Amino acid sequence: METLLLKGKPVLDSIKEALVPRVENLKESDIVPQLAAILVGDDPASHVYVRNKSKAFERLNCKSKTYKIPADTTEKDLLELIDSLNKDIEIHGILVQLPLPKHLDSKKILNSVSPKKDVDGFHPENLGLLLEGSPNFIPCTPSGVLEILKYYNIPVSGRHAVIIGRSNIVGKPMFALLAQKFEIGNATVTIFHTGTKDIAFYTKQADILIAAVGLPNMVTGDMIKVGADIIDVGINRVDDDSEKGYKLLGDVDINSVMGKANSITPVPGGVGPMTITMLLVNTIKSAEKSKKYTLDYC
Repeated sequence: METLLLKGKPVLDSIKEALVPRVENLKESDIVPQLAAILVGDDPASHVYVRNKSKAFERLNCKSKTYKIPADTTEKDLLELIDSLNKDIEIHGILVQLPLPKHLDSKKILNSVSPKKDVDGFHPENLGLLLEGSPNFIPCTPSGVLEILKYYNIPVSGRHAVIIGRSNIVGKPMFALLAQKFEIGNATVTIFHTGTKDIAFYTKQADILIAAVGLPNMVTGDMIKVGADIIDVGINRVDDDSEKGYKLLGDVDINSVMGKANSITPVPGGVGPMTITMLLVNTIKSAEKSKKYTLDYC
């Protein structure tokens, strides 16, 4: 069996092409989709992500402004900044880059972002709407996974999808998306985690396996069924002797599943590039909604 590599770039290129006329349409109403990214502290990975995000927005003629905040900032000052951005009509999306310093209450901070500008999809209101089956903003990584499945015509309805990981960022929203009667959904879904006993028992049942647990090469070829479609969300930095001093590995040992799996997303180059693209999608959607609000008000 030849295993198909589900690369993210063709998917995001297709999505961005479809976004161009939407951005142009907003421009005719003097609206430029704009994201405010809040970066607290000096986490290197966070800085790289925010920088890449800014470049992606600029390439599509959208705006992105980064607020770099000292690591010792107070919760009060951070909440005041978010409140001001919530009220700024030129800001359509607000992203609070995680992780935050330990002295800050991440849940309180994220919940202070207006649901109308919560383009990360982390606010309880947006998560509740997703679970209800009426999603507003879908968390970016799960949304990107759906786009990959759609682009490569991976069947979902009626199949058994197994998710490793129960985070609010990937695992739980992924469960809500795949279990519901959406265009890409209607699957039977099992979700498990590092506390589950005999995980191979579940992975061997998966028609679609989504690994999002953050453990390099956790899933090996002897743990999957022949013909499974695998979405590897994990991005793990592992030290090595290369010039960079590290390499990126997924949660799935890709070499051991080649020839047995029907398809798999590579790491890097699979799900990772989709996250920023879906952030763009959500921000443009928010800008379009702001236009509607303005028209309705007028």
